[in-house]
Amino acid sequence: MASIRKHPNSPFWSACFTLPDGTRTTRSTKATDRREAFRIALQFEDAAAEGRAGRLIESQARRVIADIAARANKEELPSSTIRDYFKSWLQRKELEANPRTAERYTTAINHALVFLGGKASRDIGNLTAKEITGLRDYLTGKLSANSANFTVKVLRAALNQAFRDKLVSVNEASRVTLIQRRNKKSERRPFTLDELKRILASADDEWRGMILVGLYTGLRLGDVATLTWANIDLQQKELIVTTQKTGRRQVLPLAAPLLRHIESLPAGDNPTAPLFPKACECKERNPHGGPLSNQFYCLLVSAGLAAKRTHKKQEGGKGRDAVRKLNELSFHCFRHTATSLLKNAGVSDVIARDIIGHDSAAVSLHYTHIDASTKREALSRLPDVLSDVAPNSRRSTLKPKS
Repeated sequence: MASIRKHPNSPFWSACFTLPDGTRTTRSTKATDRREAFRIALQFEDAAAEGRAGRLIESQARRVIADIAARANKEELPSSTIRDYFKSWLQRKELEANPRTAERYTTAINHALVFLGGKASRDIGNLTAKEITGLRDYLTGKLSANSANFTVKVLRAALNQAFRDKLVSVNEASRVTLIQRRNKKSERRPFTLDELKRILASADDEWRGMILVGLYTGLRLGDVATLTWANIDLQQKELIVTTQKTGRRQVLPLAAPLLRHIESLPAGDNPTAPLFPKACECKERNPHGGPLSNQFYCLLVSAGLAAKRTHKKQEGGKGRDAVRKLNELSFHCFRHTATSLLKNAGVSDVIARDIIGHDSAAVSLHYTHIDASTKREALSRLPDVLSDVAPNSRRSTLKPKS
């Protein structure tokens, strides 16, 4: 039977009740009113009785605790289901992040909700590290290690906010480790000059212009596709653009080959007309840029730089049902090419970073690929420390023992 008592040195009444294992215990009600404290004690006792009978479920326990907190603290205890919380968190990110990043967050959260299924109706405080680890392992088998790791990172960020909102007492996702890739991954690399010539020879006029922009500015495919004549200042010989991914405003001098190509394009009276009409229309139909990436891949195939893709499932799990293999060459490689050409030409790291739009030296280093001839030329500048040393001078001056 529940009862209450009060310590002489405390303003609060304490509830005395029996736990599900039969132990008698005391808990503070945080209430100074005797009647209110007794009602809380009865709720403790009722919840314990349900536990002894094996009928107490998480949602009932949550309601009991929330009711007690509301009575004692004069405010509602924050609560939310996993599904509702993640959806509200995504709404925040739609305002805080750029559209492409917000879409990636949405994809990651959807992976989690599909994996949890009916469990997503539980309170957010009951999401466990074991479940998040299971999600990570499931995605690793279906997608790639990068996708699985990104989903874990998104859950970490979401649960960090839940911790700040006092919805969880600990960030369970922070206890989950990321997948370490043991196999050598395919990495992007710069194009060689021979490869560039082969691609340009296979490209039509519009793609040739887009390739030149990517090569001489390092702009991403989405930014190149949506360029208009308003972005071009022929008088100052500059390209002015605000990048979609970072929101960075860049003013880029036009390299001579790119300037000649742009001057050869037919220009109308409308400054908002796209520089590359077909690509711009394709980008508007599909903001993700998938069709444009596929078109460029077909160019690589035509140039003999990539194998033709198949949509049929092959033996060994290859095809649409397999983890996507990253091709080492794509339009993004023009950022690697531009960075590397600048560095190989002796351009300082600060200037190269400003042109390409890299925020840090670490990011710029990832895009830098110094060729062998540049390294060889650099090493040839080192002094020959043996040039003035006679061969005999390297002999030992110690006398042999007699």
